Amino acid sequence: MSTRKNRSLSWILTGFLGGVLVSLGISAVAQKGEPLPLKALQQFANVYGAIKSSYVEPVPDQTLIDDAIKGLFADLDPHSVYLDEEAYKQMQDITRGGFGGLGIEIGTQDGMPKVIAPIEDTPAARAGILTGDLITGIDGEPTKGMSLNDAVKKMRGEPGTPIDLTIRRAGSSKPLKFHIVREMIKTRSVRGKMLDHDIAYVRISQFQDRTTSDMVRMLSSLSKKQAPKGLVLDLRNDPGGLLDGAIGVASAFLEPGKLVVSTKGRIPSSNEEFYARPLDGSHGVEDGGQLPAWTRTVPMVVLVNVGSASASEIVAGALQDYKRARIIGNRTFGKGSVQSVLQLDKDTGIKLTTARYYTPSGRSIQNTGVEPDYVVDDSAAGNLFRMQREVDLRHHLENQPGAQGADDQADGDFVQGEIKMFEFGGADDWQLRQAVNALQGRPVQKSDPVQVKQARAEARDAGADAAAGEARKPAQAEKKTLNDAGDGVERYRVTPEGLIRIP
Repeated sequence: MSTRKNRSLSWILTGFLGGVLVSLGISAVAQKGEPLPLKALQQFANVYGAIKSSYVEPVPDQTLIDDAIKGLFADLDPHSVYLDEEAYKQMQDITRGGFGGLGIEIGTQDGMPKVIAPIEDTPAARAGILTGDLITGIDGEPTKGMSLNDAVKKMRGEPGTPIDLTIRRAGSSKPLKFHIVREMIKTRSVRGKMLDHDIAYVRISQFQDRTTSDMVRMLSSLSKKQAPKGLVLDLRNDPGGLLDGAIGVASAFLEPGKLVVSTKGRIPSSNEEFYARPLDGSHGVEDGGQLPAWTRTVPMVVLVNVGSASASEIVAGALQDYKRARIIGNRTFGKGSVQSVLQLDKDTGIKLTTARYYTPSGRSIQNTGVEPDYVVDDSAAGNLFRMQREVDLRHHLENQPGAQGADDQADGDFVQGEIKMFEFGGADDWQLRQAVNALQGRPVQKSDPVQVKQARAEARDAGADAAAGEARKPAQAEKKTLNDAGDGVERYRVTPEGLIRIP
């Protein structure tokens, strides 16, 4: 039963990253009972012809077609997009795990690109780019109003070439400047190590074609001497990826045949159930890898945060529903929709939201995200990562009727002033320390009261110093900031000769 269902999932896409091609069962003709709007299509053809023949400058046919297709997606949910030739190639490169650039996943906010997550061990991560950073300038060019595709094009480039980013970061009073040299990004989605007290630590940064195989090999390598006494699965800042990777990862910790996730949409091919499968050479594990027996019984914690989305939420939600693992961290992003990619020709396609997904208990986490069993801040002094969630995105899909809204107050305090970043899995990783506490039966702390108090005091002192500095400025300096109009507004009149300032 589960094998047949799982066989089709490798062609379905759930993450921000995009993936491989699928057949949606969608044809050029309208669905049965819904005839094509021929009158409206004729109107479109008339407009197309008018622009083609009469616009002041000639517009290539392909440009008109591309722009028309993009317009169809303008009011759909934020994850449905048209993939032109360049975007389509980028999608394939990302999923295969290699591309040239900086190593960041980006979204958009206030008309500017925003960092969803820096990819580990890439130029962006090493330079100190953080989740939630707003990119306000690229090589001196403002990004306000720049399309996301254009921003991506500017940030990608040949390895060895430099780029300058201007960043606006919450808690920082001034723009931050970063000079970064591009590299060929070969993403490694699975990392791991043994911690003290025989606790295994495995981090998945995104779900790719090889994630399941790489994780099985990692789990095997961590238990060569003896089986671990506990396991921490780290999904923080993992923006998602391939559904097949999510099912494979969940299968490592659930008994074969257990429901992992179901999808429901308008077309029959969107209504599916996906089950945990055996993990060996014949079930999605390359190179004949064999899953260790201890993985389905070892005490387990899953770490999540606001940057955990889509495929990450599928795994966390399934393990939480079966009480297989305790979830620690912050409420996740809340992307509970499935995207499928339909190839239009050999170089272009569309990424279309075709279904919502549901955890084994029937929960939809669209907009709400996965609520941790233990809410723990990003750091001992408070939360670091400020970013929009799914519910904040324009045209987001609504949740199922009756679903409870998320409580934003539960996000807790954010660190004020300078942010001191840490390494996931490192010695100063506060959430990881709390995960180890949970596995060892010790109390789990949301934050360190002493460090929170100290951070608040430092923020107050910094604010007081800034206010005192402003107060010490001469009154004349304040007057110089005003123009002749007296209200901070410069006025101009439009004339045949151009713009003339009005005194």
